Amino acid sequence: MLNTVILKNNYQDSINLMLLTNKINEFENVTMSQIMMGTDANKDILRNTNLLTTEAEAASANDLMIVVDSEDANVMEEVLPAVDEFLSDLSSKGGSEAKAASTSWAEALDALPDANVALFSIPGEYGAPEMEKALKNDLHVFSFTDNIAIEDEVHLKKLAHEKGLLMMGPDCGTGIISSIPVAFTNVVSPGNIGVVGASGTGIQEVTTIIDRLGGGVVHAIGTGGRDLSDKVGAITMKDAIVALENHEPTDVVCVISKPPAKEVRDEVVQLLQSISKPVVAIFLGEKPTAHEGKVYLAHTLEETARIAIDLANEEAVKANYLEPIDKPDAPVLPSDKVVKGLYSGGTLASEAGMLISEALGLEGLVKKEGFVLKSHGYEVMDLGDDIYTQGKPHPMIDPEVRINKIREYATDKDTGIILFDVVIGYGAHADMASALLPAIEEARQTAKADGRELHFVATVCGTTKDPQNYHETVKRLKDAGVFVEDSNAKAVRLALLLKGIEFTEEDKTVVAYEGETVEVPAASEKVMELLTTKPRIINVGLQSFNESIVEYGGQSEQFNWRPRANGNKKMIRILDALEDHEEQIAADNQKVIDKIQNAQPFLVDVVPAKTVIPELNEEQKTLLHAGPPIEWANMTKPMQGACIGAALFEGWATTEEEALQLLENDEVRFIPCHHVQAVGPMGGISSANMPMSVVENRAEGNRAFCILNEGIGKVLRFGAYSQEVVDRLTWIQDVLGPTLSKALQSTEEGVNLNVLMARSITMGDEFHQRNIAASLNFLKEMAPLITTLDISENEKYEVIKFLSDTDQFFLNIMMAAGKAIVDGARQGTKGTVVTTMARNGVDFGVRIAETGDTWHIAPVNTPKGLYFTGFSEEDGNPDIGDSAITETVGVGGMAMVAAPGVTRFVGAGGFQDALDISNEMAKICITHNPTFTIPTWDFKGTCLGIDIRKVVETGITPLINTGIAHKEAGRGQVGAGTVRAPLGCFENALEAYAKELGIDVE
Repeated sequence: MLNTVILKNNYQDSINLMLLTNKINEFENVTMSQIMMGTDANKDILRNTNLLTTEAEAASANDLMIVVDSEDANVMEEVLPAVDEFLSDLSSKGGSEAKAASTSWAEALDALPDANVALFSIPGEYGAPEMEKALKNDLHVFSFTDNIAIEDEVHLKKLAHEKGLLMMGPDCGTGIISSIPVAFTNVVSPGNIGVVGASGTGIQEVTTIIDRLGGGVVHAIGTGGRDLSDKVGAITMKDAIVALENHEPTDVVCVISKPPAKEVRDEVVQLLQSISKPVVAIFLGEKPTAHEGKVYLAHTLEETARIAIDLANEEAVKANYLEPIDKPDAPVLPSDKVVKGLYSGGTLASEAGMLISEALGLEGLVKKEGFVLKSHGYEVMDLGDDIYTQGKPHPMIDPEVRINKIREYATDKDTGIILFDVVIGYGAHADMASALLPAIEEARQTAKADGRELHFVATVCGTTKDPQNYHETVKRLKDAGVFVEDSNAKAVRLALLLKGIEFTEEDKTVVAYEGETVEVPAASEKVMELLTTKPRIINVGLQSFNESIVEYGGQSEQFNWRPRANGNKKMIRILDALEDHEEQIAADNQKVIDKIQNAQPFLVDVVPAKTVIPELNEEQKTLLHAGPPIEWANMTKPMQGACIGAALFEGWATTEEEALQLLENDEVRFIPCHHVQAVGPMGGISSANMPMSVVENRAEGNRAFCILNEGIGKVLRFGAYSQEVVDRLTWIQDVLGPTLSKALQSTEEGVNLNVLMARSITMGDEFHQRNIAASLNFLKEMAPLITTLDISENEKYEVIKFLSDTDQFFLNIMMAAGKAIVDGARQGTKGTVVTTMARNGVDFGVRIAETGDTWHIAPVNTPKGLYFTGFSEEDGNPDIGDSAITETVGVGGMAMVAAPGVTRFVGAGGFQDALDISNEMAKICITHNPTFTIPTWDFKGTCLGIDIRKVVETGITPLINTGIAHKEAGRGQVGAGTVRAPLGCFENALEAYAKELGIDVE
């Protein structure tokens, strides 16, 4: 039985999740589990293991998928606490005073402005665009990330070369920059040897042997394993060689490469012959018979290291570096016994396979199902191959796959020797030797019970300065009866010696280089700066990579990366393409921002709607509604109920049945409020004789309108249409509206809403869910004026009493102000700033400056919050209303921190939650509005300028404070809460914007 839990927007590093998966798989009641991010690649893994559920299929790349196969129906009660504990432990590492990590490129570059390297350990499917971004920010790239398409690698390396940068990788597992160990790396003594390697464990083997022989390495520059392929052409290798030639502290250049393309190899050798410094090179798979010119060619990684040491010490290179090894005190194994190799390092596995094949005359290396050698019973496996690591930790981290293979080989009667490596250092298992020893002893006992001898031969790749300590690791293995040699080549020779086979090497002499030399290009200033200073690294991904950098004197800034746009590849492509238009977009957006910030909204009048909206003064019966366009048949029940109430109020019908008949017969035209410079709360239903506030934006000369707030209880905006509702609407038409109009007419300029709002936000209002201060400030402005009017004392009392009782009265005025502000900002502007957000109960619509009146829609969400007694979320209507105009201009849910008391009412928590929400909202906005400063936010201004690019990139959507209507008509408000705008409408807007700029979005 499959159990699935999706933790939304909970991005975690894949390596940590692999370790967590292994922990959960140890539970007795768990048949199988996978805990991974919801990327397409990971869903394929779930599909291939029959673990892909409907819930997992729907997850985004930033969602954490927990899928558990178990016969125990209650298994998740054990699994989820274990997951929570594991993730909590991760988040707490680094101490309480640890600096908060960056969550964007902008934050990271701001935190480390002189950064010169970006270190990547993120999923490969998202890697190339992020690396291109780093290169465009003049950062060298160190890509531990693998699974990058060869075409992308070529593009990135050409770009790096053009910009005078190094593109190290992809699949660059290790490196040393200015003696600082980077990534999965060993601590090697500083020295005068510079290494360039197209092989991770090849670099590790060579540099650690150099260290143990008393030498040192100043740089070990990884290129990635494909750099010397014919498609890539050794771009990074060549640039690194040129840099080391010009790097004064480097006396010896050491080149390590997996099997190269012949033409590329020849080009690299030609360059090496052309530099002034001595060179040792190994092209794995080749068996050189002589050295060429000034390039000393090695056969094994050990020989490479020993030649480098001699060159560094200015000693003569020997004809042969094959050192004697002691024959173990053990009888020679029968000829039918074979060697099995279980390697965590791919290059070490290849070297072992090569040496065994050469010694025994086998068919040579293969690359099939994880095998690098599979001939006549002899097998060498690279357990770091994708076939073993897809969805699982690398064998340098996790011993499980190797333990299983040891057990498997122990039962094979032909197995006489199991050869393996233990790679230590930063990033590797804390004590791999001890983790493997129980399985080794178990295997020996299995063989012994079968009357066979089974030997284990190991090599340890590391130094005494590594966290696990080389000598201690070797001692643990030897104490357990494992034969250990100090190089991989020697370990292979020892394994063969146990078979009675002596490995030999022919002497090599130096022969003249017959090719031509070339003029060595000038070194890039940026690369030379990298090689002559301590690295300053933005660590994009695995947090543990910071440890070695900081420990040995480098600087690092942690960037807790997560996929842009929730991993939506199409949106990522659009965002990347828009970066080429950044200057123009910024200029366009600034015009919108300036218009919003400089708006001057004044409440100047209250008038019947038909006097300012011509469409309501026509013969055709017309109602305005909230949100994007919608017809009667598609409206939710509360909006339909409000339509019935409006029909009764206008006298179009005398009964509910009559009203329904004319509505269902399409006798009423429906127009969105926004199409006629108006806005309406909840259902937004507005009709000809309803009084409307008139707000004038004097900066732009435009006006906007909104019906008056009806108060609380059963009201039209929530879908109620009883006689009580109609009577209140009539009173508003006959008394409240005219009274406010007369009061406003008696002023010189109306009510300056900027001043009133600036005062009220300091008193705890956010202008959507809480308007009590603004409503009272409005009453303070109106009451003296009302008392002087030539109307009855009873009417004066009724109006003032209504205003004082209606805490939310100012909301509708705020909505008209918001509409006046954004409509002014929309005039003659372009860009990615959101200028409208509105909901009709079915669709959520946004409009942006660039696309004018076009709606970009997606299905609405249902609010979450607190419900009145007797009601629950099941009773709530989907999100509805034009009141999201408040959030559009940066208040409401965007300014939750201004009204922390509201957070509990809307179910969001306490002050910290309010602060967190506003900080989150700031991440999707361009700037802050100094017109409305918030004391509880260190007097920062409200958020200003929701940017669709930021929304799509972060996956953070605007949070809207809202009342909750009952889903049935006539029941009214049943609660209050918050709702997220759906991401889809912002994605649609971004796509439309890109098309406006002529970008191919497909």
